[in-house]
Amino acid sequence: QVQPVESGGGLVQAGGSLTLSCVASRSILSSTTMGWYRQAPGKQRELVATIAGATIAGNMGTKYGDFVKGRFTISKDKDKRTVYLQMSSLKPEDTGLYYCLERQGGYEYWGQGTQVTVSQ
Repeated sequence: QVQPVESGGGLVQAGGSLTLSCVASRSILSSTTMGWYRQAPGKQRELVATIAGATIAGNMGTKYGDFVKGRFTISKDKDKRTVYLQMSSLKPEDTGLYYCLERQGGYEYWGQGTQVTVSQ
């Protein structure tokens, strides 16, 4: 089964930064939505950020979870079929398994996840 592939997770101290990458399984079309979700142990999966496949009048069509509060930035490189999540000012509560979502043509494709651990 073809799916997106995440990378870039790891262990970082609180206040540090990390950048996650996700290579999409297909070309990122204008109709594609790419996103990042996360799941901490014992908690439900939650939205981190999404980005639209098309940039219209400078608007990249991004959306963030309420907890992000300006600390994370999602971006895309369509030529590389890659979406990035730049995370800064990381907190221990940001610890979790971060999944890449590729939504296209009414279908959703999930990656296997990359672990992010933020220590005190």
